[in-house]
Amino acid sequence: MQSSYDGRQPLWKSRSATPNNTDFLYEGLPPAVRELLSTSANPKHSIAGRGGVEANQGKRIVQLLSRFSRAKVLLTVLWIILLSWGEKHVFQRYTARCNWGLWEQWDSGANPHHLILLADPQLVDPHTYPGRPWPLSSLTIRHTDQYLRRSFSALDISLDPETVLFLGDLFDGGREWSTPVSKSADPQWHKYGQEYWLREYERFGNIFLEPWQSRTTVKGKGRNRKLIANLPGNHDLGLGNGIQLPVRRRFHTFFGLGDRVDIIGNHTFVSIDAVSLSAKSQRQTVVGDPDPALWEPSEVFLSNVQKAKEQSIERALRMRFDKPENLLQSHNVSEMSDGPDESQSVSPAFQYQVDLPTIILSHVPFYRQPGTPCGPVRERWPPANAGSAFDPDASDEANAIRVGGFGYQYQNVLNDDLSQDIVSKVGHVKHIFSGDDHDYCQIVHKDLHSDGQGIPEITVKSTSWAMGVRKPGFLLVSLWNPLTEDGNSMSNAGSFPSIQTHLCLLPDQLGIFIRYGFLLIVTLLVLGGRALIISGSKVKSAPSLLPLPVSTPTSAKIDTGGRERGNSASYVSSANSSDSNGLAVRSSAGRSRPLSPAQGYGFEHGYGTPNGSENSGSLSPAPVHAEQLPYTSYERDKKRDSF
Repeated sequence: MQSSYDGRQPLWKSRSATPNNTDFLYEGLPPAVRELLSTSANPKHSIAGRGGVEANQGKRIVQLLSRFSRAKVLLTVLWIILLSWGEKHVFQRYTARCNWGLWEQWDSGANPHHLILLADPQLVDPHTYPGRPWPLSSLTIRHTDQYLRRSFSALDISLDPETVLFLGDLFDGGREWSTPVSKSADPQWHKYGQEYWLREYERFGNIFLEPWQSRTTVKGKGRNRKLIANLPGNHDLGLGNGIQLPVRRRFHTFFGLGDRVDIIGNHTFVSIDAVSLSAKSQRQTVVGDPDPALWEPSEVFLSNVQKAKEQSIERALRMRFDKPENLLQSHNVSEMSDGPDESQSVSPAFQYQVDLPTIILSHVPFYRQPGTPCGPVRERWPPANAGSAFDPDASDEANAIRVGGFGYQYQNVLNDDLSQDIVSKVGHVKHIFSGDDHDYCQIVHKDLHSDGQGIPEITVKSTSWAMGVRKPGFLLVSLWNPLTEDGNSMSNAGSFPSIQTHLCLLPDQLGIFIRYGFLLIVTLLVLGGRALIISGSKVKSAPSLLPLPVSTPTSAKIDTGGRERGNSASYVSSANSSDSNGLAVRSSAGRSRPLSPAQGYGFEHGYGTPNGSENSGSLSPAPVHAEQLPYTSYERDKKRDSF
C-alpha cells in the first residue's frame, strides 16, 4: 500500500484545505524568487530539503510585505491628496466661488470695472509676536508669506481684476524700524534699521508686486491694470502725534503720497491719510506742542480736493473719449518789456463740468454711534440676535466696532468732527471703504450725509490669517457707470446704484494645519502598528532557544535495502543520557547514518522519502505532519554536530 503524503509539501498547505490570496501569490512567484524569500527569512536554513519550512517562511514574508505595502501606498495617496488640496487647490476653489458673474446683478450688456480691495496684510515680523521663540517665529513668517502669496495669485488668476487697492497696514512693525535720522520710541526695536525696512519692502514686492507685474494687461481687454498701495496705516507710520516725519517720508518715497485722487471705472476714489490727519484732534496726551507738519499736508489736500477732483475727471474723460490728455494752451510771442499778457494767463474752463460718484478710502473707520452693529457677516463677534432677522438699528455692543477705543499708536475710529469735515469737503460721497479692524463690518452712516442720503461704509477683512480671524478675506467691487460723450451719466439720473460689492473669504489656514496634524497622527499609528505586527511575526518565526523536547518515537521497521535498524539505534533519548546542561545526547549508534537524506533519517513513517516509495513486507503508516516531529532532521544534525 503506497503513502499519499509528500514529505516536502509546504506546511501551510497541510494546515488549511482552502488556500488564501497570499497562498496563490506565493505559489505564483518564480522558483528563484521563492528561494530568495526563504533564504532572506533565515539564511542559516537555506539547505535544500526543508521545503515546508522555507515555503512557510517565504509565504509569511510575502503576506507581511503585501499588507505593509498596502498601508504605505494608502497613506502616501492620502498625503498627496491632502497636500495638493491644502497647498494649492483650496485657494483656487475659494476664489472660484467669488466669480464676478455669480453675484453681479447688472443689466445684460454691462461691462463693469472689476476692482479688489485688500486690507491689513501686515507682513509678520519680530514686532508681531515678540516673545515667540525660534524656529516657531521663522515658521510663522514663512507660512504667512506663503498664504498671502498663494491667496493673491489665486485671486489674480481666477478673478482677473483690473485694479487692486490696499487699505493700509502693509507692514506690522514698519513704524518701529529706524531711519538714518530717527529711532523708535521703544528701545527694543533700535536694532532694526533702514536696511531691515528695505528688506521688508522687497518682501512685500515679492508677494504682491512681482506676480501682478507678470500679468500687467487684463486678458482680452487691452487696458493696463493698476495696483495702488499708497494708503498708509497706523502700523506703517504710527497714529497722529506718534508719527515720526522721517518714517513717513520713507513710506512716501517708496509707495507715494497718502493723499491722492484716482478715476477708476468712472468713479472718483479719494484716498485720505487719516492716520496723519488724526494728529490735529487726537485724544492721546501729547507731551509738548504737536508738530503741525504732521497734519498740514493732508489738511491742505483736503481743502483743495474739489479742484483736484475736477482736474482728474477732466483728464480721465479726455482720455476716455480719445482726446488730448491736457487742455491745449494758446502760445503768443511778446517782448519782455511789454510784460505778461494777463488775458493769456487765465486757464480755460474745463470741458466736462461733471462730478462722478465719489468713494473715500481710509485706513481708520469713520465715526459712528456706539453700539452700531456691523452685521451678520462679522466673524469674531456675531450679532447677539443671530437666530432672528438682523436689525441694523438695534444697538449691539459686542457686534460693533468699539467707539472710543484707543491706545499706543492706534484708534478704533476717527473723531466725529474729523469724519464730518472729510465728508463735507470731499462731497458727493457714495461709499466709504476702510480697514484696520481686521474683521468685516458693514453699516450705513445716518449722521454723515451726502446728497441727502446716508453713506454706507464697509470695513474690509484682513487678508492675512495671522490677524485674529480664522477665515481672512477681501472685497470685490464692481463699478458700472456708463457716460455719454459730454460726461453725463447714462443711468437715468442715478436711478440704480453704480457700485456692487461682495465679500470673498479665503481658506482657513488653521483648519488646514489641523487636518495635517490629524493625518500625521493616523500615519504614526498605522506605521507603528505595522511595525509591531512585523516584529511580532519575526519573533514567532525565529528558532526556539529552549531545550529540545524529549520523546521517543514508536519503533518500526523501514525497508533499507536489506538492512534493519532498531529503534534504540535510530533514536535514543533519556534522562540518563542527558548532559549536564539538560540537552538530549545522541548515542554512538545514532551517529552512524547509513541512510541518505533522500531516504529519511530513520523515521518509520518515511518522512523525506520519494513519492511512491514502498515498504515491502510492512504496512505503510499514516502520514505524519511536521509539527508532530520533535524537531526537523536538519535541527537534529545541527544539535549532533554541536556536541
